[in-house]
Amino acid sequence: MYTAHPDRYADMPYRRTGRSGLKLPALSLGLWHNFGPDRPVETQRAILRRAFDLGITHFDLANNYGPPPGAAESALGSFLRSDFGAYRDELVISTKAGYLMWPGPYGEWGSRKYVLSSLDQSLSRMGLDYVDVFYSHRPDPETPLEETMGALHSAVQQGKALYVGVSNYSAEQTREAARILGDLGTPLLIHQPRYSMLDRRPETEGLLDALDELQVGSIVFSPLEQGLLTGRYLNGIPEDSRAASDSPFLSSDAVTEELVGRLRALNAIAESRGQSLAQLALAWVLRGGRVTSALVGASSARQIEDSVGALDRLDFADEELARIDAVING
Repeated sequence: MYTAHPDRYADMPYRRTGRSGLKLPALSLGLWHNFGPDRPVETQRAILRRAFDLGITHFDLANNYGPPPGAAESALGSFLRSDFGAYRDELVISTKAGYLMWPGPYGEWGSRKYVLSSLDQSLSRMGLDYVDVFYSHRPDPETPLEETMGALHSAVQQGKALYVGVSNYSAEQTREAARILGDLGTPLLIHQPRYSMLDRRPETEGLLDALDELQVGSIVFSPLEQGLLTGRYLNGIPEDSRAASDSPFLSSDAVTEELVGRLRALNAIAESRGQSLAQLALAWVLRGGRVTSALVGASSARQIEDSVGALDRLDFADEELARIDAVING
């Protein structure tokens, strides 16, 4: 029988999400990887328990997480029943709809039929009456944005979601989504973009500026760039790494000598700050408070502990930021 640590809220900072009343932990746990049937159940349980014991109250999923698609939601559902049932009201659970889930014309993208059917399936897999946040996972180029946003609004009206968000939307699409949702009476809570020291598009393409203007929160995925911004690749490609398996998310071709050189330079900056490279990368995306929360994945409880260690130092001197920029920009 699991009993959560009594001091789980002692050290984790919680940040208000946009102009809403919802606060998220500075670090959230993403179940994108490591929660399919190919991973030991006890390892999954240990990750979730350790995360919650350290104040990580937000578990982030999507309908297609696994593999196979749906497996992560099913796994979380099992742990909600066995471990976290008594703590449901202390948890923020999010899921998404947008990517391929079943065959035929209604199994992906942003139609009302797909979005609401997918949410019903997600709730069934997790054994929940509602999720805290429900996202449109990607914009649909063929479905009017009014239809997709209307489906998110309906999810709230039906009591199946408390808040709604978008992911992978451009700054312009986000502004329009916020306008439509605002007119419907369901505010846009949050945007989930990809953002890291190596991928700065939310800055360069104006997304963070748009979120500031709209007073919409942000939770960033891949802040560690699929493991590149950890110590694993400082000496090339390890045999058991994601890049070695030519994962669709990180290919071996991407790990060039030039990139390894930059990773080593960033690691030297991290060491000068008393941090690991992963901790530096997480602190960088959380600097200044523009990002509400950073999503971290983990294959062990120890990785969760290392990530939380990043929160001990989120401040950066101007000289440190300049050194990081010089490394990234060559």
